[in-house]
Amino acid sequence: MASIIESGWLYLITHFSDFQLASMGSFLLHESVFFLSGLPFIYLERAGLLSKYKIQTKNNTPTAQEKCITRLLLYHFSVNLPLMIVSYPVFRCMGMRSSLPLPSWKVVLTQIIFYFILEDFVFYWGHRVLHTKWLYKHVHSVHHEYATPFGLTSEYAHPAEILFLGFATIVGPAITGPHLITLWLWMVLRVLETVEAHCGYHFPWSLSNFLPLYGGADFHDYHHRLLYTKSGNYSSTFIYMDWIFGTDKGYRKLKALKHNGVGVEDDSKQT
Repeated sequence: MASIIESGWLYLITHFSDFQLASMGSFLLHESVFFLSGLPFIYLERAGLLSKYKIQTKNNTPTAQEKCITRLLLYHFSVNLPLMIVSYPVFRCMGMRSSLPLPSWKVVLTQIIFYFILEDFVFYWGHRVLHTKWLYKHVHSVHHEYATPFGLTSEYAHPAEILFLGFATIVGPAITGPHLITLWLWMVLRVLETVEAHCGYHFPWSLSNFLPLYGGADFHDYHHRLLYTKSGNYSSTFIYMDWIFGTDKGYRKLKALKHNGVGVEDDSKQT
């Protein structure tokens, strides 16, 4: 398996420059993973499939879904792509490389774990700041236009927020100067995680059923359907930051009531 990966990587670095791989290659990989993982949830919602696993009963209209896709394409080409291009020199200065040999799996695993932990910390505090009155009204409210999220809404945000919270994703790699293949793996995992958190479905196979500290769709869906002053659940991937600072109390109370069979309604912001 390792030889196959190295052979494929050798082909890439032989036929493309570091700049092409780090900028255009990263962009194409991101777009492929994002839309291929997110679009199926639009189909599930429109077709009414697996509805028993849907967290909210409300569905988004086709018009709302199409608006999301159109805005995403605009933001990705006008914000994400230029950002990937201009950040290339920064990553090169920090030690990013694409040459062989590839890093060992131990190095890759250690760096990925570090990225997740650091990203969760930075994202949590950045997200809380975005829920202050002025920033929510002028910036973060764009992301919360969808009180019933679906996979692609994970990256539906104001351009300023894309830059602001995007820092949480790239700060780890900027510190460690990883191999490009590690950076790509981190990007793929991060995209899959955020799409899953916004998918609107809680399946029996969802990671949150197996990993105690993993938030997942049920945890983040609660954040989207409440008024911004009461939402909580600000974490990105894991839930420990919300637990430590008590910003998940409403969610845990709701889960306890449902577990005890008490009928409750959320203070939702359905739009």
